[in-house]
Amino acid sequence: MAKILITSGPTRQYIDPVRFISNGSSGEMGRCIATAAIEAGHEVCIVSGPVTIEYPAAAKVVPVMTTHQMLEACLVEFESSDGMIGVAAPCDYQPRSVADQKIKKTGEPLILEFVQTPDIVAHLGQNKRPDQWVVGFALETEDAHFQAITKLEKKSCDLVIVNGPEAMNSETNEVDILNPDGKIVAQFRGGKPTVGAAIFSEVEKHLIGTKLPASE
Repeated sequence: MAKILITSGPTRQYIDPVRFISNGSSGEMGRCIATAAIEAGHEVCIVSGPVTIEYPAAAKVVPVMTTHQMLEACLVEFESSDGMIGVAAPCDYQPRSVADQKIKKTGEPLILEFVQTPDIVAHLGQNKRPDQWVVGFALETEDAHFQAITKLEKKSCDLVIVNGPEAMNSETNEVDILNPDGKIVAQFRGGKPTVGAAIFSEVEKHLIGTKLPASE
């Protein structure tokens, strides 16, 4: 049995006390992969941004709001995990400053300056132990495989799963799974429960039980 960390859902980066930037991630793909992992007999911890779905009762769920909070929770949980699957769609940018009060209309354009947030998968991938593995997701709108291979190398992933924006808040998904050589090792299309189970089957096949023991 493996202990698996899964990130899921979106994050929110607030502009003022009532407004934020986010995305359309529903957390459904994370839930489906978590369900498949639990059904296969593994222990699962889900670090999730704000979603309306319910995760499997057998999973430990750590709710977070921002990308920084998601990273902090993952750093804690990954320490005792065999691997992680980064299904979440955390915000890549946050406002440089957050207004203390609700921003009022003035009739003039509102200019906001954004700065990058931490890359959670990259941080974990680049700092994983020899006995740990990391799987990333690459949601791309163009040059999907090239972008995915770049992410795979940059983030030190053991596998990367490529999909498109149509997967967000959808009941279906279409994915390609790439190994560290950039080779497509599997392709799946269908309802998210079916695709989630297929993805996890590939993770089991290629990663679980194949890493070096921590003592080596």
